[in-house]
Amino acid sequence: MSSDVMRSSLPPAGSPFEPPPRRVNPAAWWAGLKRFVRSEPLGAVSLALITIIVLVAVFAPLVAPYDPLLQHRTRTTEGPSGDFLLGTDDLGRDVLSRLIYGARSSMIIGVLTTAISLVLGTIIGVVSGFLGKTKDLVIQRVMDAIQSVPPLVLLLFMAVVLTPSIEGTIIALVIVITPSFNRVARAETLRIREEPYIEAARATGASALRIMTRHVLPNMVAPLLTMSSLLFAGVIIAESALSFLGIGTPPPTPSWGLMLSEGVRYVEMAPWMVFAPGIVLSMAVFAFNLLGDSLRDFLDPRLHR
Repeated sequence: MSSDVMRSSLPPAGSPFEPPPRRVNPAAWWAGLKRFVRSEPLGAVSLALITIIVLVAVFAPLVAPYDPLLQHRTRTTEGPSGDFLLGTDDLGRDVLSRLIYGARSSMIIGVLTTAISLVLGTIIGVVSGFLGKTKDLVIQRVMDAIQSVPPLVLLLFMAVVLTPSIEGTIIALVIVITPSFNRVARAETLRIREEPYIEAARATGASALRIMTRHVLPNMVAPLLTMSSLLFAGVIIAESALSFLGIGTPPPTPSWGLMLSEGVRYVEMAPWMVFAPGIVLSMAVFAFNLLGDSLRDFLDPRLHR
């Protein structure tokens, strides 16, 4: 067969077998956001609540009425009042200010943990699913070994080994969360690599790296986005649990879990020390879980038929 004939048999540019390259379009994103708000009102409410939490965390120095470490020694375990809207703790620190700065700690740990786990898990899952064979077998057995250990046990072990710190907490959470992203990315890769446009890309001589970055990754954004929202809530809970046990965010750094751990000893004489961080933590986790469910429903085309 001549080279001219071979070239004529390949799909031309713009062929329906190969999707056009995706570009960031702000207008399309804004239109998609408006459709999301109309079709998923509960998701819109959760998104608004998450936005408020993020803004409060970012502008904590401007929003907080006091320094979270400032101790009012003569006003310890004081109930809510005009000076301290949510009362003070056992050291006379303003509970509201510590809640606001605690949001910053939780958001930083949540964002970094989810972002790092997303990148690592996606790369591992795509490479494993696309290359297959021995590489897939070895990689997945390592991931299975990590997931075979109960998450809480693995978190406790890693947190103790790494010593209590924000960096150690992030590393421990990344090790636990990464296999979940890997499983989603691998499953999507196994599905996408059988699509006609992947065969067309192979026929044109595209390298494996080009196919993975140009065709595979853009077509798994929706499930990874949903998984990120759901796992973000899990990260917040896990960080709070580690801080509650004293092996997460080290004191005196404000943290919702640490505030719960400190307040449980005074629950009878100063219940606001427990109720305030407990309610805020519950609302944040509920908002992220609700957003994840709404994104899954909104991005699943099978639900719009």
